[in-house]
Amino acid sequence: MNYGITFFLSFLLSFILTPFFRIVAIKFSILDHPSSDIKTHKVPTPYFGGLSIALSFFLTLIIVRLTTNFPTGTLRSLRGIIFGGIIIVILGLIDDIKYKGIHFTTKFLGEIIAALLLFFYDIKINFVYPIWFADLLTIFWIVGITNAINLIDVIDGLSSGIVIIVAFGFFLLSNFIEGEIYIGYACVSIMGACLGFLPYNLSDRYKIFMGDTGSLFLGFVLSAIALGGKYSTYNSLGVLAPLVVLLVPIYETFFISFMRLKKGQSPFLGSKDHFSLRLLSIGLNKYKVLFFSYLSGIILVIFSFLIVISKNIYLPLIIIFTIIISLILISKFLSKIKV
Repeated sequence: MNYGITFFLSFLLSFILTPFFRIVAIKFSILDHPSSDIKTHKVPTPYFGGLSIALSFFLTLIIVRLTTNFPTGTLRSLRGIIFGGIIIVILGLIDDIKYKGIHFTTKFLGEIIAALLLFFYDIKINFVYPIWFADLLTIFWIVGITNAINLIDVIDGLSSGIVIIVAFGFFLLSNFIEGEIYIGYACVSIMGACLGFLPYNLSDRYKIFMGDTGSLFLGFVLSAIALGGKYSTYNSLGVLAPLVVLLVPIYETFFISFMRLKKGQSPFLGSKDHFSLRLLSIGLNKYKVLFFSYLSGIILVIFSFLIVISKNIYLPLIIIFTIIISLILISKFLSKIKV
Protein backbone atom coordinates (compact mmCIF):
# COMPACT_ATOMS: atom_id res chain seq x y z
CA MET A 1 0.00 0.00 0.00
CA ASN A 2 1.63 3.28 -1.04
CA TYR A 3 1.82 6.51 0.92
CA GLY A 4 -1.04 8.22 -0.92
CA ILE A 5 -3.51 5.42 -0.19
CA THR A 6 -2.32 5.27 3.42
CA PHE A 7 -2.88 9.00 3.84
CA PHE A 8 -6.35 8.88 2.28
CA LEU A 9 -7.43 5.87 4.33
CA SER A 10 -6.37 7.53 7.59
CA PHE A 11 -8.09 10.77 6.58
CA LEU A 12 -11.31 8.96 5.65
CA LEU A 13 -11.43 6.98 8.88
CA SER A 14 -10.83 10.09 10.96
CA PHE A 15 -13.39 12.13 9.01
CA ILE A 16 -16.01 9.43 9.63
CA LEU A 17 -15.10 8.53 13.21
CA THR A 18 -14.80 12.09 14.56
CA PRO A 19 -18.53 12.97 14.34
CA PHE A 20 -19.36 9.51 15.70
CA PHE A 21 -17.21 10.03 18.79
CA ARG A 22 -18.63 13.55 19.11
CA ILE A 23 -22.09 12.00 19.50
CA VAL A 24 -20.74 9.49 22.02
CA ALA A 25 -19.08 12.26 24.05
CA ILE A 26 -22.29 14.31 24.13
CA LYS A 27 -24.37 11.27 25.10
CA PHE A 28 -22.12 10.46 28.06
CA SER A 29 -21.45 14.14 28.93
CA ILE A 30 -17.71 13.93 28.27
CA LEU A 31 -17.46 17.68 27.81
CA ASP A 32 -14.90 20.42 28.34
CA HIS A 33 -16.68 23.07 30.38
CA PRO A 34 -15.44 26.69 30.15
CA SER A 35 -15.03 26.86 33.92
CA SER A 36 -11.51 28.28 33.96
CA ASP A 37 -10.15 31.64 32.86
CA ILE A 38 -7.63 29.66 30.79
CA LYS A 39 -10.40 28.33 28.56
CA THR A 40 -11.14 30.23 25.35
CA HIS A 41 -14.40 28.51 24.39
CA LYS A 42 -17.78 29.76 25.63
CA VAL A 43 -19.94 26.63 25.72
CA PRO A 44 -19.37 23.02 26.86
CA THR A 45 -17.60 21.18 24.04
CA PRO A 46 -17.32 17.41 23.56
CA TYR A 47 -13.98 15.62 23.85
CA PHE A 48 -13.03 12.32 22.18
CA GLY A 49 -11.63 13.86 19.00
CA GLY A 50 -8.31 12.41 20.08
CA LEU A 51 -9.87 8.96 20.22
CA SER A 52 -10.89 9.21 16.57
CA ILE A 53 -7.37 10.39 15.62
CA ALA A 54 -5.66 7.55 17.48
CA LEU A 55 -8.05 4.88 16.26
CA SER A 56 -7.70 6.06 12.65
CA PHE A 57 -3.92 5.91 13.02
CA PHE A 58 -3.96 2.43 14.54
CA LEU A 59 -6.44 0.96 12.05
CA THR A 60 -4.61 2.43 9.07
CA LEU A 61 -1.25 1.02 10.08
CA ILE A 62 -2.75 -2.39 10.84
CA ILE A 63 -4.42 -2.44 7.40
CA VAL A 64 -1.13 -1.35 5.79
CA ARG A 65 0.70 -4.18 7.49
CA LEU A 66 -1.88 -6.80 6.51
CA THR A 67 -2.23 -5.74 2.88
CA THR A 68 1.37 -4.93 1.95
CA ASN A 69 4.40 -7.18 1.62
CA PHE A 70 7.40 -5.81 3.48
CA PRO A 71 10.74 -7.48 4.19
CA THR A 72 10.57 -9.28 7.53
CA GLY A 73 11.16 -6.97 10.46
CA THR A 74 11.05 -3.65 8.57
CA LEU A 75 7.83 -2.54 10.26
CA ARG A 76 8.63 -4.02 13.65
CA SER A 77 9.09 -0.57 15.17
CA LEU A 78 5.46 0.29 14.35
CA ARG A 79 4.42 -2.22 17.01
CA GLY A 80 6.26 -0.19 19.60
CA ILE A 81 4.48 2.99 18.51
CA ILE A 82 1.11 1.24 18.53
CA PHE A 83 1.57 -0.46 21.93
CA GLY A 84 3.08 2.63 23.51
CA GLY A 85 0.40 4.76 21.88
CA ILE A 86 -2.32 2.62 23.43
CA ILE A 87 -0.87 3.35 26.89
CA ILE A 88 -0.86 7.08 26.12
CA VAL A 89 -4.44 6.96 24.80
CA ILE A 90 -5.66 5.23 27.97
CA LEU A 91 -3.82 7.80 30.06
CA GLY A 92 -5.37 10.66 28.08
CA LEU A 93 -8.86 9.17 28.23
CA ILE A 94 -8.71 8.91 32.01
CA ASP A 95 -7.56 12.53 32.18
CA ASP A 96 -10.36 13.69 29.85
CA ILE A 97 -13.10 11.71 31.59
CA LYS A 98 -12.06 12.42 35.16
CA TYR A 99 -13.60 15.70 36.38
CA LYS A 100 -10.41 17.40 37.51
CA GLY A 101 -8.09 15.31 35.40
CA ILE A 102 -5.12 13.40 36.79
CA HIS A 103 -2.03 14.74 38.50
CA PHE A 104 0.91 15.57 36.26
CA THR A 105 3.11 13.06 38.11
CA THR A 106 0.72 10.26 37.09
CA LYS A 107 0.90 11.48 33.50
CA PHE A 108 4.69 11.47 33.59
CA LEU A 109 4.77 7.94 35.01
CA GLY A 110 2.51 6.63 32.25
CA GLU A 111 4.56 8.43 29.61
CA ILE A 112 7.80 6.98 30.98
CA ILE A 113 6.32 3.47 30.82
CA ALA A 114 5.32 4.07 27.18
CA ALA A 115 8.81 5.42 26.46
CA LEU A 116 10.45 2.34 27.97
CA LEU A 117 8.24 0.17 25.78
CA LEU A 118 9.74 1.83 22.70
CA PHE A 119 13.19 0.61 23.81
CA PHE A 120 12.15 -2.99 23.13
CA TYR A 121 11.49 -2.02 19.51
CA ASP A 122 14.81 -0.21 19.05
CA ILE A 123 13.26 3.26 19.01
CA LYS A 124 15.76 5.31 20.97
CA ILE A 125 18.75 7.62 20.67
CA ASN A 126 21.70 5.63 19.34
CA PHE A 127 24.40 8.25 18.72
CA VAL A 128 25.06 9.32 22.33
CA TYR A 129 27.35 7.55 24.79
CA PRO A 130 27.41 6.11 27.39
CA ILE A 131 24.29 4.08 26.64
CA TRP A 132 22.67 4.77 30.01
CA PHE A 133 22.84 8.50 29.31
CA ALA A 134 21.37 7.97 25.82
CA ASP A 135 18.49 6.03 27.39
CA LEU A 136 17.79 8.80 29.91
CA LEU A 137 17.93 11.35 27.10
CA THR A 138 15.50 9.26 25.08
CA ILE A 139 13.00 9.18 27.94
CA PHE A 140 13.39 12.93 28.45
CA TRP A 141 12.81 13.50 24.72
CA ILE A 142 9.70 11.32 24.52
CA VAL A 143 8.10 12.73 27.67
CA GLY A 144 9.07 16.28 26.68
CA ILE A 145 7.66 16.17 23.15
CA THR A 146 4.56 14.29 24.31
CA ASN A 147 3.73 17.14 26.66
CA ALA A 148 4.91 19.88 24.30
CA ILE A 149 2.12 19.07 21.83
CA ASN A 150 -0.30 19.04 24.74
CA LEU A 151 0.83 22.54 25.74
CA ILE A 152 0.08 24.12 22.35
CA ASP A 153 -3.41 22.62 22.28
CA VAL A 154 -5.09 25.78 23.58
CA ILE A 155 -6.89 27.17 20.53
CA ASP A 156 -8.82 25.40 17.78
CA GLY A 157 -6.71 24.01 14.98
CA LEU A 158 -3.32 24.82 16.46
CA SER A 159 -2.02 21.46 17.65
CA SER A 160 -3.53 19.39 14.82
CA GLY A 161 -2.30 21.85 12.18
CA ILE A 162 1.21 21.98 13.61
CA VAL A 163 1.31 18.19 13.85
CA ILE A 164 0.40 17.91 10.16
CA ILE A 165 3.25 20.27 9.26
CA VAL A 166 5.73 18.52 11.56
CA ALA A 167 4.77 15.06 10.27
CA PHE A 168 5.16 16.30 6.70
CA GLY A 169 8.58 17.63 7.67
CA PHE A 170 9.71 14.24 8.96
CA PHE A 171 8.21 12.56 5.89
CA LEU A 172 10.19 14.91 3.66
CA LEU A 173 13.40 14.31 5.59
CA SER A 174 12.91 10.54 5.52
CA ASN A 175 13.16 10.60 1.74
CA PHE A 176 16.62 12.19 1.84
CA ILE A 177 18.28 10.44 4.77
CA GLU A 178 18.84 6.88 5.85
CA GLY A 179 15.95 6.08 8.14
CA GLU A 180 13.57 3.37 9.23
CA ILE A 181 10.83 2.46 6.75
CA TYR A 182 8.16 2.95 9.40
CA ILE A 183 8.74 6.73 9.42
CA GLY A 184 7.02 7.39 6.10
CA TYR A 185 3.92 5.33 6.90
CA ALA A 186 3.60 6.70 10.43
CA CYS A 187 3.94 10.26 9.09
CA VAL A 188 1.30 10.05 6.36
CA SER A 189 -1.05 8.17 8.68
CA ILE A 190 -0.83 10.81 11.40
CA MET A 191 -1.21 13.57 8.80
CA GLY A 192 -4.39 12.00 7.44
CA ALA A 193 -5.86 11.41 10.89
CA CYS A 194 -5.28 15.03 11.94
CA LEU A 195 -6.63 16.42 8.67
CA GLY A 196 -9.83 14.40 9.06
CA PHE A 197 -10.29 15.84 12.55
CA LEU A 198 -9.38 19.45 11.75
CA PRO A 199 -12.62 20.60 9.99
CA TYR A 200 -14.70 19.57 13.00
CA ASN A 201 -12.32 21.21 15.44
CA LEU A 202 -12.59 24.49 13.50
CA SER A 203 -16.37 24.21 13.04
CA ASP A 204 -18.77 26.17 15.21
CA ARG A 205 -21.70 23.81 14.70
CA TYR A 206 -19.87 20.48 14.96
CA LYS A 207 -16.98 21.48 17.20
CA ILE A 208 -15.06 18.80 19.06
CA PHE A 209 -11.78 18.87 20.98
CA MET A 210 -9.03 16.26 20.81
CA GLY A 211 -8.45 16.55 24.57
CA ASP A 212 -5.40 15.13 26.30
CA THR A 213 -6.18 11.84 24.56
CA GLY A 214 -5.29 13.39 21.23
CA SER A 215 -2.57 15.86 22.14
CA LEU A 216 -0.56 13.43 24.27
CA PHE A 217 -0.95 10.68 21.69
CA LEU A 218 0.19 12.94 18.84
CA GLY A 219 3.16 14.13 20.86
CA PHE A 220 4.16 10.56 21.65
CA VAL A 221 3.95 9.48 18.01
CA LEU A 222 6.00 12.46 16.80
CA SER A 223 8.65 11.86 19.46
CA ALA A 224 9.01 8.28 18.24
CA ILE A 225 9.04 9.26 14.56
CA ALA A 226 11.83 11.76 15.24
CA LEU A 227 14.07 8.99 16.58
CA GLY A 228 13.95 6.93 13.40
CA GLY A 229 16.27 8.87 11.11
CA LYS A 230 20.02 9.30 10.66
CA TYR A 231 20.04 13.05 10.22
CA SER A 232 23.81 13.50 10.21
CA THR A 233 24.32 11.64 6.94
CA TYR A 234 25.68 14.75 5.20
CA ASN A 235 26.90 16.90 8.09
CA SER A 236 27.22 16.61 11.85
CA LEU A 237 24.75 19.44 12.57
CA GLY A 238 22.01 17.48 10.84
CA VAL A 239 21.31 15.90 14.20
CA LEU A 240 19.61 19.19 15.15
CA ALA A 241 16.95 18.76 12.44
CA PRO A 242 14.31 17.11 14.71
CA LEU A 243 14.66 20.01 17.16
CA VAL A 244 14.10 22.49 14.35
CA VAL A 245 11.09 20.64 12.91
CA LEU A 246 9.48 20.51 16.38
CA LEU A 247 10.59 23.98 17.44
CA VAL A 248 7.08 25.50 17.70
CA PRO A 249 5.95 23.16 20.53
CA ILE A 250 9.47 23.02 22.00
CA TYR A 251 9.63 26.81 22.12
CA GLU A 252 6.19 26.96 23.72
CA THR A 253 7.33 24.56 26.45
CA PHE A 254 10.47 26.51 27.35
CA PHE A 255 8.85 29.93 27.00
CA ILE A 256 5.89 29.33 29.30
CA SER A 257 8.02 27.35 31.78
CA PHE A 258 10.44 30.28 32.01
CA MET A 259 7.63 32.85 32.34
CA ARG A 260 5.87 30.84 35.05
CA LEU A 261 9.04 30.20 37.03
CA LYS A 262 9.88 33.90 36.75
CA LYS A 263 6.56 34.66 38.45
CA GLY A 264 7.18 32.03 41.11
CA GLN A 265 4.52 29.74 39.63
CA SER A 266 4.73 26.03 38.97
CA PRO A 267 5.42 25.30 35.27
CA PHE A 268 2.99 22.37 35.55
CA LEU A 269 -0.08 24.47 36.40
CA GLY A 270 -2.08 26.08 33.61
CA SER A 271 -2.28 29.80 32.95
CA LYS A 272 -2.96 32.15 30.04
CA ASP A 273 0.69 32.69 29.16
CA HIS A 274 0.77 30.54 26.00
CA PHE A 275 2.12 32.34 22.96
CA SER A 276 -1.15 31.82 21.07
CA LEU A 277 -3.25 33.28 23.90
CA ARG A 278 -0.89 36.24 24.16
CA LEU A 279 -1.40 36.94 20.46
CA LEU A 280 -5.15 36.68 20.88
CA SER A 281 -5.02 39.17 23.75
CA ILE A 282 -3.49 41.89 21.54
CA GLY A 283 -6.34 41.70 19.04
CA LEU A 284 -5.34 39.01 16.55
CA ASN A 285 -8.18 36.65 15.73
CA LYS A 286 -7.85 32.88 15.84
CA TYR A 287 -7.20 32.49 12.14
CA LYS A 288 -4.39 35.05 12.11
CA VAL A 289 -2.74 33.25 15.01
CA LEU A 290 -3.09 29.96 13.14
CA PHE A 291 -1.67 31.54 9.98
CA PHE A 292 1.44 32.84 11.74
CA SER A 293 1.89 29.57 13.64
CA TYR A 294 1.52 27.42 10.51
CA LEU A 295 3.84 29.72 8.56
CA SER A 296 6.45 29.43 11.31
CA GLY A 297 6.13 25.65 11.21
CA ILE A 298 6.55 25.56 7.43
CA ILE A 299 9.63 27.82 7.56
CA LEU A 300 11.15 25.57 10.22
CA VAL A 301 10.54 22.49 8.06
CA ILE A 302 12.37 24.21 5.19
CA PHE A 303 15.22 25.14 7.55
CA SER A 304 15.49 21.57 8.84
CA PHE A 305 15.60 20.24 5.28
CA LEU A 306 18.39 22.65 4.37
CA ILE A 307 20.31 21.71 7.51
CA VAL A 308 20.11 18.00 6.70
CA ILE A 309 21.04 18.13 3.01
CA SER A 310 23.89 20.65 3.35
CA LYS A 311 27.26 19.14 2.44
CA ASN A 312 29.06 21.47 4.87
CA ILE A 313 28.29 23.08 8.23
CA TYR A 314 28.30 26.71 7.11
CA LEU A 315 24.67 26.88 5.94
CA PRO A 316 23.40 25.00 9.04
CA LEU A 317 25.34 27.40 11.26
CA ILE A 318 23.78 30.41 9.53
CA ILE A 319 20.30 28.90 9.89
CA ILE A 320 20.80 28.06 13.57
CA PHE A 321 22.12 31.56 14.27
CA THR A 322 19.09 33.05 12.47
CA ILE A 323 16.72 30.88 14.52
CA ILE A 324 18.35 31.85 17.83
CA ILE A 325 18.19 35.59 17.06
CA SER A 326 14.58 35.25 15.94
CA LEU A 327 13.60 33.40 19.12
CA ILE A 328 15.20 36.07 21.28
CA LEU A 329 13.31 38.84 19.47
CA ILE A 330 10.02 36.90 19.56
CA SER A 331 10.43 36.16 23.26
CA LYS A 332 11.05 39.84 24.04
CA PHE A 333 7.91 40.78 22.12
CA LEU A 334 5.72 38.13 23.74
CA SER A 335 7.02 38.79 27.25
CA LYS A 336 5.82 42.39 27.02
CA ILE A 337 2.22 41.29 26.45
CA LYS A 338 0.33 41.28 29.73
CA VAL A 339 -1.81 38.22 30.43
